[in-house]
Amino acid sequence: MPQAVAGPEIERLIQLLARMPGLGPRSARRAALQLIKKRDTLLGPLAEAMRIANERIVTCGTCGNVDTSDPCTVCRDPARDPATLVVVEDVSDLWALERSGAVQARYHVLGGVLSALDGVRPEHLNIARLVERAAEPGVTEIILALNATVDGQTTAHYVIDCLSHLNRRVTRLAHGVPVGGELDYLDEGTLSAAIRSRTTF
Repeated sequence: MPQAVAGPEIERLIQLLARMPGLGPRSARRAALQLIKKRDTLLGPLAEAMRIANERIVTCGTCGNVDTSDPCTVCRDPARDPATLVVVEDVSDLWALERSGAVQARYHVLGGVLSALDGVRPEHLNIARLVERAAEPGVTEIILALNATVDGQTTAHYVIDCLSHLNRRVTRLAHGVPVGGELDYLDEGTLSAAIRSRTTF
């Protein structure tokens, strides 16, 4: 069993950093050492920012995004198209779409996907609120921006069923060849989806 090379406070910092996605034990040790070396310019300000974030972060009651205000910054943005709702699985997906700048619509975060294996049922997701929002006057399109996994597609079909009584256009993101992708490196499912979703050139 390896010996501890630092006090319990530093070891605790390393253990917490190692829980972050993309950080294993070695990366966590390097990150902790960098924070310690730059205590005044990095560790102190980071600790203060995390304390403030912990106190102020809330979940938006409208869309499910995380922010320091409710409703969130996205929901309060008057430049958003009120006729379009983009449905995403998680806040990280909302942030990814915002980074792309591809859409100026309102969002709805489901908080996960249906999964029999993990015991995630419809009542565990933010689907009832989605139906309420989709029924609001002025909403004309719901874009299902869910991951192209089995659970993501199962959730998409369930959501479509829940919205079927509304006179709304329901669309989904295109599946197929990514920009810059080479056919030889794509899996069969992606190629099949690309062929089925082909468009006029």
